Amino acid sequence: MNVIKDDNVDELDLEILKILSIDSRKNKSTIAEDLKRSPNTIIKHIKDLEEAGIIKNYGIQIDYEKLGYEIIAIIEITVSKGKMFEVEEKIAQNPNVYGVYDLTGTYDALILARFKTRDDLSKMIKEIHISPYVESTNTHIVLNVIKEKNSFAKLLKKEEV
Repeated sequence: MNVIKDDNVDELDLEILKILSIDSRKNKSTIAEDLKRSPNTIIKHIKDLEEAGIIKNYGIQIDYEKLGYEIIAIIEITVSKGKMFEVEEKIAQNPNVYGVYDLTGTYDALILARFKTRDDLSKMIKEIHISPYVESTNTHIVLNVIKEKNSFAKLLKKEEV
């Protein structure tokens, strides 16, 4: 089964993405060795993936709990008609927020945020309620994180089956 959805992404690109999704620090020469290709070929493919916006950035995974951000909140918001983008953009500027999503269903938006204290969470919820366009919120506190990371390599493997 061919899992490629974009004509500009080939099998080599997918192999490169698998490797980088496991270890984004892996150097291009090692990737070239692993895939039995020239370093220049790998460099060109990575550059093309970056320019196409498929590779957005390179990063690390941080354990926020070890840094004191032990409270994860999931905030559902109902917004006045026509003002959703405006409300979401304002909320997205808060550094505690790491996800803002439009939804179907009962609520219009879903916010994911991390906090060190309940007081910090309370302040943010109160700030959200100040908006004249926010009709209601429903906040959940995450008790345990079971899974928070996905693997592109595993996702591709599942699609190939």
